[in-house]
Amino acid sequence: MIKKIAVCPGSFDPVTLGHLDIIERASELFDEVIVAVSINSQKSYSFTAKERIDMIKSVSDHLHNVTVDMCDGLLAEYCREKGAIAIVKGLRAVTDFEYEFQQALANKKLYDKADTIFLTTRAENMYLSSSVVKEIASYGGDISEFVPSKVLDFINNRIAK
Repeated sequence: MIKKIAVCPGSFDPVTLGHLDIIERASELFDEVIVAVSINSQKSYSFTAKERIDMIKSVSDHLHNVTVDMCDGLLAEYCREKGAIAIVKGLRAVTDFEYEFQQALANKKLYDKADTIFLTTRAENMYLSSSVVKEIASYGGDISEFVPSKVLDFINNRIAK
């Protein structure tokens, strides 16, 4: 039997409950899920790649078919290397879809063996993004309902003014 491998890519800067929800749901659909932490030299991050990987490992340690890795190149190439059949993306709103659909078409053209699967976020996470979390935390706001408790203090200590 061939293992059904999915890649769940993102910057996860920081990981949120919305991210974790998508990862957990993907883990129920596929034999193996690789959470691919993206590295983009054009982007500035609040957390290092290692810190983002460690946070995801910490909050997904109950998911035995989930691994966490780094992706610093084309997602399609990464999927080819891993033998993935799917790219799992979370959608919060219609505005996410246009960009993600364009990316899905490009990835399919570059590597036709992986389909992009869109999982809609749960209603309670529709407004949630890493940017929102960072902004609230930077003003000393309570982010405990937005991020996994295992990483709450780490995120607050890094971002709070």
